[in-house]
Amino acid sequence: MKATTLSRFQPKGAIAVAALVALAVLQGCTAVTRPRPVPDDPAYAPVRAQSLAAQDTHNGSIYQSARNYNFYGDTVALNVGDILTVTLQESTEASKSAESSISKDSELSLPEPVFFGHGNIGLNTRANYERDFDGSAEADQSNSLDGSITVSVIDVLPNGVLRIRGEKWISLTNGDEYIRLTGMVRPQDITPDNTVASNRIADARIAYGGTGDFDQANQMGWLARFFNSEWWPL
Repeated sequence: MKATTLSRFQPKGAIAVAALVALAVLQGCTAVTRPRPVPDDPAYAPVRAQSLAAQDTHNGSIYQSARNYNFYGDTVALNVGDILTVTLQESTEASKSAESSISKDSELSLPEPVFFGHGNIGLNTRANYERDFDGSAEADQSNSLDGSITVSVIDVLPNGVLRIRGEKWISLTNGDEYIRLTGMVRPQDITPDNTVASNRIADARIAYGGTGDFDQANQMGWLARFFNSEWWPL
């Protein structure tokens, strides 16, 4: 008796399509994933100032030369480890519009052919082609940020410019809000009350956001992110 073998039917095409769809969904989900911010980030931590060396007991009981106090000026941030308050005064507005129009008309006319000596046989030899396209787009965006944050000096450049950085966290009922700032400040821009406006900071990096229920409510789900990603063909 001759044994017969039955070949199994494997829908390889369907499996491949399902794998591609799953890959596209995962790509759409991970394309906008950002690391969640946490407090005490080392990138925004203050720098510990160098401890003062032991001083000679004969340099006076009130004035200590190593502390560099100025009795005739204002006490402002000038050294590594000093504290500086930044007044946030940020406002941006952007508007963009674009319009395009394309029109094309074509006409083709041929002499009526003659068949067997007869010319007027009612054959249409004229063709018209017309194409029009109109498009327009407009986008408006405005943002503002007001408040204050106290940062610390982490470095003093050879030209006297101060490098600053810091963060501020506020714990609320449904999450946390944070402000982070880094940049460079000229000592001339610091006011007598040891404050500086954010629009006077060079190479400024200002981040404002939050974590918790409100932050998650403002984020799109994974399926919506897929339809808005570059993998969606439409």
